Amino acid sequence: MAGAGEDWMGDGLDVAGADCGLWVPGVDYMSGWRGAREAADQLNRAFLGAGFELSQLRAVASTDEGGRGVVRVTGRPDAAERLAVLLETVTPGASGAA
Repeated sequence: MAGAGEDWMGDGLDVAGADCGLWVPGVDYMSGWRGAREAADQLNRAFLGAGFELSQLRAVASTDEGGRGVVRVTGRPDAAERLAVLLETVTPGASGAA
């Protein structure tokens, strides 16, 4: 999804969000972010294939404080509910509590 020409919200290097504090010297955040970016791109393609607009629901690459890749899913509540219904239809017994 890189270079798609859209305004990719959160497309840059996000290290565990605003609450994580400062970056730790010597931690390779870029390596973890690159892996997370590939996974986020794959998930965003799946969202598009399922009929979601990326302005409604998207995966965003990030890292945690240790430099490990993290993929965050962000979106509007109605899109998250649609995703939950979709997942429940393909996952037997998925209607339990989180």
